[in-house]
Amino acid sequence: MSIQSAAWSSLYHIRTAQQDRRPFSWATVRRIMGFARPHTTPLVGFLVLSVVGAFLAVATPLLAGRVVNMIFAAAPFAQVLQIAIAIGVIAVAEAGLGLLQRWLSARLGEDLILDLRRAVFDHVLSMPVAFFTRTRTGALVSRLNNDVIGAQRAFSETLSGVVSNIVALVLALVVMVALSWQITLLALVLLPIFVVPARRMGRRLAQLQLEAANHNAVMGNQMTERFSAPGATLVKLFGRPERESDEFALRARRVRDIGVRSAMVQTVFVTALTLVSALALALVYGLGGWYALRGSLTAGSVVTLALLITRLYAPMIGLASARVEVMSALVSFERVFEILDLKPLITEAERPVPLPDGPLSVRFDGVTFAYPSAEKVSLASLEEVAVLDTRGGVDVIHDVSFEIGAGQMVALVGSSGAGKSTMAQLVARLYDVDDGSVRLGGVDVRDIAFADLRQNLGMVTQDGHLFHESVRENLLLARPEADEADLWEALRRSRLEALIASLPDGLDTVVGERGYRLSGGERQRLTIARLLLAHPRVVILDEATAHLDSTSEAAVQAALGEALAGRTAVVIAHRLSTIRAADLILVVEDGRVVERGSHTDLLAAGGRYAELYETQFATQEG
Repeated sequence: MSIQSAAWSSLYHIRTAQQDRRPFSWATVRRIMGFARPHTTPLVGFLVLSVVGAFLAVATPLLAGRVVNMIFAAAPFAQVLQIAIAIGVIAVAEAGLGLLQRWLSARLGEDLILDLRRAVFDHVLSMPVAFFTRTRTGALVSRLNNDVIGAQRAFSETLSGVVSNIVALVLALVVMVALSWQITLLALVLLPIFVVPARRMGRRLAQLQLEAANHNAVMGNQMTERFSAPGATLVKLFGRPERESDEFALRARRVRDIGVRSAMVQTVFVTALTLVSALALALVYGLGGWYALRGSLTAGSVVTLALLITRLYAPMIGLASARVEVMSALVSFERVFEILDLKPLITEAERPVPLPDGPLSVRFDGVTFAYPSAEKVSLASLEEVAVLDTRGGVDVIHDVSFEIGAGQMVALVGSSGAGKSTMAQLVARLYDVDDGSVRLGGVDVRDIAFADLRQNLGMVTQDGHLFHESVRENLLLARPEADEADLWEALRRSRLEALIASLPDGLDTVVGERGYRLSGGERQRLTIARLLLAHPRVVILDEATAHLDSTSEAAVQAALGEALAGRTAVVIAHRLSTIRAADLILVVEDGRVVERGSHTDLLAAGGRYAELYETQFATQEG
């Protein structure tokens, strides 16, 4: 590697390194080695090729010096030709070795990225809902992208670079000392001229890079929020386009100015190193020539020393930034391990209990629950705060007991924040109870296999969330093995068949981010179609008709009638008119069931339900 290439590479790695002051951790290193164990064979091969490449890099200057000595000694041309051919063979070998080394590096790095990404992705999906309600999506994506790639670089670049640079440096020094210790000493005296600027310039560039990254992050957040359908709507309704543009332009101009400064710092640094390298080469030729003219050094040795100067300084520059690169890689690994070390609060039973056949009952036995505190489910770095919120652990459900018979429909009503949705989430095991139990068909939900729970319980929420994928893919999420006829049947029963059939791409129509290409009622009916496709035995409807107009509500209610037929149902409804036919109505206030009975009985009792009912209809009439 030339001086210029080494300088640019060193600057790049220092500039892009994680600027973290954590102490070196051997525990992290041991864990990394354990993680890399499945890749031992390609890793060893990669390191062996790096060492062989370092030997070949030193061989060429030695052979070049021999050629010069043979020319001065008027040796037979055949001998000169043999060495020339050897130099050519080494060059071809170096090229082939470089290709093989690059292939191994790419394969090793990409395999490691695959393993790390799958591990983090699978682990994140195993986390409870509380984890996702606290963390920033961008921070999680950064762990899967930036930090995983930073960890991968430790194997594909940093490790091989350190090994090959050390071997090349040692070999070059040994050969140079053997040829002339005086010239070697001169080379070492010039070492600080290379190392000190590399570290200082690197730190300066890292600061500029961090500043630019912060501005880019702010611009990224602004674009992410303003470019989504709800964000763009909000800006058009209440925002000031000129102010938005000025704020974005201000950040963009700062990033531009930093880019110009960074470019000049890098160019000055590389130019200075190149100049110093050229001056060092001139000194070698001058001092070496003087020794050669005195007869204490051959002309070939002078040529060898001159060629080895580049083989000496390039590794020095690379090793000057090695510590920063190693620490950066360790930081990346530690940030990845932070995610993997978060223990999921909800785990699958070691010996799951199968659910009984037929309709399933739902039963709450003395259920008490408090939302977990942040320290149990999150990290400060994922929430992008300095200190985690210490609140939590306060009971929101208090000793609740009730039973829903198999095939019955029970409605939960009450004020906002009373705990209705929390109870529904406990049935679906999005959270686990702190005391008591929730049972399906007599089996504690904590003893049911995840697959059985997903297969037998379906839930429709008020936001009707859809992925930015096709209608087909959103439906197949519920039952991947479903065929075309199954999809259309689910759409027919959810009153969406005609609409989807009228679309140009039919089932392959992309619904947009969060399904925003569909109306609220259409989006909700599509989630009901997904529920119907899953054929669950227990259905939970959490405000499934909230925020819909009368026409959309009527269509959704008709689709819900299909979804609830013959199934055990838990219905949370704000509009009390929709749950009159429920077998049992539970009135929930402050995490407790304060009333229970039929619609008629509760109205006659004149309690909280009657108050809610009268208030709602008085408001509607007004």
